Amino acid sequence: MWETFLRKVYVVGIGLTNVGRFYERSLRDLASEALIKALDDVGNITPEGMVVSNMLSSLIEQENLASLIADYSGLRGISGFKVEAACGSGGAAILAAYSLVSSGLMDIVAVVGVEKLSERPTPEVTRGLAYAADADYEIPYGVTFSGLNALVMRYYMSKYGVKREEIAVWPVLMHENGYKNPYAQLRMRITIDDVLKSPVIADPIRLYDSCPLSDGAAALILASEDIARKLNDTPVLIAGVGNALDSTDITSRFELDTFLASRLSAERAYRMSKLGPKDVDVAELHDAYSINGILTLEDVGFAPKGQGAKLLSEGRFRPGDKPVINPSGGLKSRGHPVGATGVYQVCEVVMQIRGDFPGIKVPCDVGLTQNIGGVGSNISTVILKRGD
Repeated sequence: MWETFLRKVYVVGIGLTNVGRFYERSLRDLASEALIKALDDVGNITPEGMVVSNMLSSLIEQENLASLIADYSGLRGISGFKVEAACGSGGAAILAAYSLVSSGLMDIVAVVGVEKLSERPTPEVTRGLAYAADADYEIPYGVTFSGLNALVMRYYMSKYGVKREEIAVWPVLMHENGYKNPYAQLRMRITIDDVLKSPVIADPIRLYDSCPLSDGAAALILASEDIARKLNDTPVLIAGVGNALDSTDITSRFELDTFLASRLSAERAYRMSKLGPKDVDVAELHDAYSINGILTLEDVGFAPKGQGAKLLSEGRFRPGDKPVINPSGGLKSRGHPVGATGVYQVCEVVMQIRGDFPGIKVPCDVGLTQNIGGVGSNISTVILKRGD
């Protein structure tokens, strides 16, 4: 197998900003804060390269982000580039950075995820996000991401006889978890009744099924094994990575009640790590809408097909269970700084494994993240494990 020739790659440092709406702060300011925190986490070393994850900077604020952020962070002269994979940009950037280190091309690489959505009015941002769907055959009809996910949700509920109240449990749990996360954007508790009475966004999706628009930045420092042992007493191994694609439009999908790319990317990461769903103690899953979280539970193997919402409503996936899902509060409560979300997820699982997550702590050795771009069209899965 080709994995035999790859070097082990470890996460040795992490850095986060709070998630929110920072009208007074620039993209470069947020990104450099996260990056400098990550570098300080390992003794302020200088990486050889940097991979930036972002979705909408070219439409909203600025391009050429690697150069901008490196210069603003005092790293002029290193290598770098930006990765874009819609809302899945963070996971894709981690895959790119992992490849640089595992191949031996570099020994230390930084990943910086950043998004600054408050630079433009909400209608402009909504249109920009819609370009991750099919710009030729979906956007001209006025469909938004909320509308497309509403179609998926209605189909899923109809096919499996899922009650609206069962899916409403998802955002309630996310807010309960995020309430204790100091990085989270929406730190408030809600009830099922709050979800069901919140304004309709795209029926059956309501406001409290939807994540907020967010600003934020997160950073990781990846290193080869020999370097990692010198830099950190508790390096976290990237045991498996996987990425998969599906059609950009949903009209040509093989199925609407599952995300093919979710299942395939998870299978690839499990195979590489030699681990399976039953080994995972904690997971950070992509829940831009409640239905995304439910589908992902099933697609990564934590619940049988059509049973995710039922198991959730019966009390599964909470602190004390295995796996615990989204102790950060997920995108719903922590927030969704689009291009940075996949990096936040890995930072959060790394902190869980190290034992220094500032919110709900989950004793764990193995964690999984899954980051979704588009309506399930570009998905990356990362499996992390306590260092050997």
